[in-house]
Amino acid sequence: MSDAVKVGFVPFSTAPRGVLVVFCDDALKFGAATQKALGTAANSIKRASAASRFKGKSGSTLDIPAPEGIKADRLIVVGAGKPAEIKEKDYLKFGGVTAGKLNAASETVTVIAELPDGAMGADAAAAIASGMRLRAYKFDRYKTKKKDENEALRADVSIAVGDVAAARKAFAPAAHVVDGVIMARELVNEPPNVLYPVEFARRASQLKKLGVDIEVLDVKAMTKLGMGALLGVAQGSTQPGRMVIMRWNGGKKGDQPVAFVGKGVCFDTGGISIKGAASMEDMKGDMGGAACVVGLMHALAARKAKVNAVGAIGLVENMPDGNAQRPGDIVTSMSGQTIEIINTDAEGRLVLADVLWYVAKKFKPKFMIDLATLTGAIMVALGTQHAGLFSNNDELAERLTKIGLDTDERVWRMPLGPDYDKMIDSQFADVKNAGVRNGGSITAAQFLQRFVDNTPWAHLDIAGTAMGAPKTEINHSWGSGYGVRLLDRLVSEYYEAKK
Repeated sequence: MSDAVKVGFVPFSTAPRGVLVVFCDDALKFGAATQKALGTAANSIKRASAASRFKGKSGSTLDIPAPEGIKADRLIVVGAGKPAEIKEKDYLKFGGVTAGKLNAASETVTVIAELPDGAMGADAAAAIASGMRLRAYKFDRYKTKKKDENEALRADVSIAVGDVAAARKAFAPAAHVVDGVIMARELVNEPPNVLYPVEFARRASQLKKLGVDIEVLDVKAMTKLGMGALLGVAQGSTQPGRMVIMRWNGGKKGDQPVAFVGKGVCFDTGGISIKGAASMEDMKGDMGGAACVVGLMHALAARKAKVNAVGAIGLVENMPDGNAQRPGDIVTSMSGQTIEIINTDAEGRLVLADVLWYVAKKFKPKFMIDLATLTGAIMVALGTQHAGLFSNNDELAERLTKIGLDTDERVWRMPLGPDYDKMIDSQFADVKNAGVRNGGSITAAQFLQRFVDNTPWAHLDIAGTAMGAPKTEINHSWGSGYGVRLLDRLVSEYYEAKK
């Protein structure tokens, strides 16, 4: 992993080293510990603020090289805005903004986690640490010649806090969630000649080291189970398909698990209904849902989450060779439902159909959430700021919506209903895998709903948020790792908390 930001927590009395980072409000006021650390350098801040029109707005920065009056190489002032308006997710962004101001290569950094009204809480300090690590991530494994400006950040960060023990305790689980996000980013960013279904399954299997039970189903096993929908997609590639089942048993024995299902199309040409050449290279990221599930299972296991959880991913390549399925083919899914293939580029829902049915029937989960880079139509509807949320359960949908706002991994609920079923009824089979262009993300979700039985279920269409999304304060990677923080928080707030 490209993760070389080392974070530790120290008391306010520790002498600053290297780059000093401090926080102010929109009135350019500082806390008592910050003022003591700054000493006469506060005068430099006043002059520089006036010259650069820095007003302490949330996320804004003031950079003063070689500040007078303190032994620091640089002084970075981060604006926190109006104290009464600061939200939990803002601290994560403050950490990202801080990391974004640091130079590549090696840095020694001291961050004073204090606002004008006093020390930041332990959770806030942990969020700053998480934000710094997330922003510093860079996927540069295959660069043999690196220019200075493209070097990954290497930093030794000391975060000065009011309660060191509390901050360390708060950051311990948060660090594992960050590891999960970075794992998901690594998987999405890997090239498809490196990360094909068998290799993806091997990497997911490494979660055994954390105590996760792993089962990998090969083509023979899936054929025996009758997974004709998933195997129909896989048959056009020389790389055989796989399904990986990951089980974390951190809850009470016998408790129903919660379940997460990921679409893992390691490369998608569109099959016989082949895509255009423009930007086809981006289809290495069509396994963003599976990447999220692996990252999430890592986070849950590493932080010893008190929950029973199942993660399931269907791994295939969608290729157009002479053995590929054709438009007009009819396949039989594990559920027994027959599917007419209208468009071989509507392949992700075929993969998910069998995995969803398998999980619903075998594990009977409390709820089941699938994540998939499923449709371009969701980006037409929502852009890249929200994932599309479809659900047969209002309570689950409301929880996801609330947590999405809290974590800034936002979702927007889209409709489902019988009228959309009519758009995918087939003349020759039980259902067809694509309707007309209008409402494409909705009919895709409506298709999936036929394979969840009566399980409380939510579908997240993450086509716009998992890969190629706009850069943010905490992510400058092409693969964002979207969904890991959202779903880890869902488990933490609504299931572990009730134990």
